[in-house]
Amino acid sequence: MATIRPFNAMMYKTDKSDELVKLCCPPYDIISKQQQEKLYNESPYNAIYLELSPGEGQQRYANAAAYLEKWLDEGVLTDVGRDAFYLYEEDFSIGGKKMYLRGLIARVKLEEFEKGIILPHEETLSKAKQDRFDLMVATGCNFSQVYSMYVDEENAISPTINAISDRESDREFTDEQGITHRLWIESDPKICQLLCDAFADKKLFIADGHHRYETAIRYRNWLREKNGDAGNADYVMMMLVDIDQYGLVVLPTHRILMNLEDYHPETVLSSLEQTFTITSIEKSQISSAMATIAETRFVFYTEGKAWLLTLADEDVMYRYAPHKSAAYRSLDVAVLHQAILQPVFGIGETQMAAGTNLRYTQDANEALNAVDSGEAQAAFLLNPTRVRQIKDVALAGEKMPQKSTYFYPKLITGLVFNNFNF
Repeated sequence: MATIRPFNAMMYKTDKSDELVKLCCPPYDIISKQQQEKLYNESPYNAIYLELSPGEGQQRYANAAAYLEKWLDEGVLTDVGRDAFYLYEEDFSIGGKKMYLRGLIARVKLEEFEKGIILPHEETLSKAKQDRFDLMVATGCNFSQVYSMYVDEENAISPTINAISDRESDREFTDEQGITHRLWIESDPKICQLLCDAFADKKLFIADGHHRYETAIRYRNWLREKNGDAGNADYVMMMLVDIDQYGLVVLPTHRILMNLEDYHPETVLSSLEQTFTITSIEKSQISSAMATIAETRFVFYTEGKAWLLTLADEDVMYRYAPHKSAAYRSLDVAVLHQAILQPVFGIGETQMAAGTNLRYTQDANEALNAVDSGEAQAAFLLNPTRVRQIKDVALAGEKMPQKSTYFYPKLITGLVFNNFNF
């Protein structure tokens, strides 16, 4: 099963909180253009210069490589000097609740998905994978970790993880969102071996970072063809989190519909009546209606009006997805895509990839406001996918539609880097 190992990470030399907060950044794929400029100005050594370097086309990747070389020469970046695992924790609040997410950062041996050792749950886009591949070729690094989950029903791993966190963290800072990030460096050979052994019978389920994982496989294969050996690139940096951890939060991703031709809400509702029980509700009732989860349901919002859609017959998904597993057919997001977006609106994979008629948000109010302002014609509000559903779909060898999950909070980039030359 999964092969993990400690590694000699590349890190910022400083361990001062007031400096680290200016050096770290969110994952590259959620950084807006506006935030990108803000991060460039935060510090000339912010990790954004490596992940999303200034420049156009291929020059961006050459610039990232130049920054990396310069920072290593100047001593801004250094290596830990020994193989270690890195315990990472995020303290955060959501919905008025204090929570924490804790996981192990390790190098994990790359395995093709068909081997059933490391499993995806979501479709990916080729454009993003090409971008990450070009960056990896230019720098010989992966700068942000793949976020994965494991099942530990025997509780074989948590005691070791918790024991590491009992001591004072090696690095800690609180970002502008109020999330506190902590890191422990664990290099004791006995503890490292204990963790390696504990993961030897585990499957890993990718939560976030599918593009990074698939890119790492491509990079490994490219090195093998080029050099005959991939060296440390046989492994990729991952954050490993217990699937049953209380702080593992998945937020819903709502759908906003726009640029629809010949759009008539009455026609849409008439089409939906064949599959769903439709109940008109007030806009003020949306949150409470969504909170009552008994069966597959969504809120459809258009022209200032809201309707609660409840799947009338669970077996209807056999018609829309006859070759899919029961795990896939039970997903709200699968019902939305297969039974509504495709047949009613004609929004299939091609349209989703183009982004012409569909965009996504985790903020329900943003979706409603987009409709009210006339920016969009309609919105579908969803409840979050349950974590165990992700595992079940992955074990069935299937993938969810794009943007089915949004894990919160995102893992920070900048505390630990994976340089394949170290």
